[in-house]
Order: sequence, then structure tokens, then C-alpha cells
Amino acid sequence: MARLCWSSVTLLLVLVTLCLLPLTAHSSGCECSEEESGIDKTESRKLHIVAIFAILAASTIGCSIPALGRWFPAISPEKDYFFLIKAFAAGVILATGFIHILPDAIEKLTSPCLPESPWQDFPFAGFGAMIAAIGTLMMDTIATGYFSRRHFKKAASAVNDLEATVDAERRHADHVHVHTHGAAMVVDAATNGDGDSQLIRNRVISKVLELGIIVHSVIIGMSVGASDTPSTIRSLIAALTFHQFFEGLGLGSCIAQGKFRLKSVVIMSIFFSLTTPVGIVIGIGIASNYNENNHTALIVEGLLDSLSAGILIYMSLVDLLAQDFMNPCVQNRGKLQLLINIFLLLGAGLMSLLAKWA
Repeated sequence: MARLCWSSVTLLLVLVTLCLLPLTAHSSGCECSEEESGIDKTESRKLHIVAIFAILAASTIGCSIPALGRWFPAISPEKDYFFLIKAFAAGVILATGFIHILPDAIEKLTSPCLPESPWQDFPFAGFGAMIAAIGTLMMDTIATGYFSRRHFKKAASAVNDLEATVDAERRHADHVHVHTHGAAMVVDAATNGDGDSQLIRNRVISKVLELGIIVHSVIIGMSVGASDTPSTIRSLIAALTFHQFFEGLGLGSCIAQGKFRLKSVVIMSIFFSLTTPVGIVIGIGIASNYNENNHTALIVEGLLDSLSAGILIYMSLVDLLAQDFMNPCVQNRGKLQLLINIFLLLGAGLMSLLAKWA
């Protein structure tokens, strides 16, 4: 039931995004001119196909590598170097929110094509990011609390049933070892609480993170598909392939730590891998009527960008970085602590550098 609920929320968010984005194809009379130089629709279509498969492959590989740890212990999430990979990927996600998405939201929502009031009078992009971060915090804590209470309620019921069974067996047969074995199982169930809580936390993190990623992935894909300028598309292909690979690595790390069933891992990985290619297809479909400077396009994309930025910034800082940086395995080892900081800076720095081209 819980998996069905999360799947429904994710699907609903995607459907809302897909329904809103085609509205950007309708003109609303903006007089802002568009840059027409360098347009080559034939070459652009070829590059769009390359982009779909390149980004799909990078997303799939990045998201799948951590999942392979269940068959290949060398790449298991329990290994020390996994902290380094996750820190690098979290740096990429953090820079995506701060350097790529939030500035785009600010640019769109303060565009001269929009009416001066209210869009020029209030920082809607920052406000949207703040609301998204607070909303993510609420969703994060409420979901974690709900699943924890649900889990431990079942665990307590199982322990009570076990105690009743042990007492019944002890009354009918004076076998001390039966009682001892039952008591040991009860103790194990009680002392395993911390591990279960962390597992639930990891599962919530992975699902909330994916919600934030799919929104901006569709928007990014749509921007690529709607472009008819080969030089722009080429730079976007290189940048987004790198971006999606390491973003997938970060998401895949969270999924691996959540220890989902194989079916859930496959569904979540496929869902992430397809969002940007689907966005590209949508962009190609509306390219003939698409005007990035009309009111609807600027408002819808700007608000979605700001919400996505807030989610990713919160998730990268609170759920990915803070959790690992405060982990006793890292805190008690100076060398690992130094390396994890270096890898964070590398991921954030390289992703920030890509802002020069995309």
C-alpha cells in the first residue's frame, strides 16, 4: 500500500508537469524577439536523437551502478569509497540546484516579457525555492514518522505474539531452551530498532529525492527538444550526459541504501532514466509553436524550476551530505573525512563549471 501511495504521488507529479508544459506552446502576445541565428532543423533533429540515447544511457548506467552492489560486494554501499562517490554526486546535485536551476528560475520570473506587477515586485523564484524546501522537510519528516510508526507497530505485535507462543509452550512442556530461544528473539527484535529506523529513513530519502529530480529533468529535456540550434544542442548533450550520470549515481546510492526489492529498484531506475528523454520528445513535439518568451512559458517553467531547486538544495544538504558527514564511520577517520570534503568540492565545482555551456 505504501509503495502504491508513493508511486501514485510520483505519477501525479509527472502528469501535472507534462500537462502544464504544453501550455507553454500558446502565445500570449509578448513582443520580445527570439534569436534566430544558427537554426538548422534537419541537423537539430539528428542531434535530438543522439541526445535521447546518450542521456538515457548515462542516466541508466549512473543509477544502476550502486544497485549492482547486491551482486558485486566490491561496489556495495557499505564500502568506504562509497561515501566518496556519494559526496561527489551530492555536490553535483547541490550545484544543479544553486547554479543551474535557481538562476534559470530567477531569469524567467523576472523577464521583461512579464508584467511588471507582480513579477518584478516580488522575488517569486526565491520564495518558490523556500516553500519547496520547507515542503520537502515536512514531507520528509511526516513520511519517516508514518512509516516508522507503521513498522514498529507491526514489530511490537509480532513480539507480543512471540511472547504468547513462548509462554504457552512453557506451560505445556518444561523445556527451558524454548523459553531462552524465544527471549533471545524478542531481544533481537527490540534491539534492531535503530537499523530499521535508518532503513526507513533511506527509503523516504530516495523517494523524495526522485520526486525533485523528475520535475527539472522533464524541463531540461523539453528545453533540449525545443531548440533548433545545433551548437546549443551539442553543448547541452555533453553537459546533460555528465549531469544525468552523476545525478543518477546519487539517486542510485540512496536507492541501494534503502534496500528495496529488485522490482522497486528497477522501476525507480527506469523512471529516472526516462524523464529527460521524455522531456526531449515533448520539446520536439511543441517546437513548431514553442515561444520561450510568452507569459505562460516563463511563469510555468520559472515556478517549476524554483520548486525543483528548493527540493534539490534541501535534499543534497540535509539528506545526502549531512547524513554522511555526521556518520561515525566518517567522523572517526580523519583521512576519510578529508577525502569526502574534497570529493564534495570536486562534484560541486565541476557541475558549476558546466554552467558556462549549459
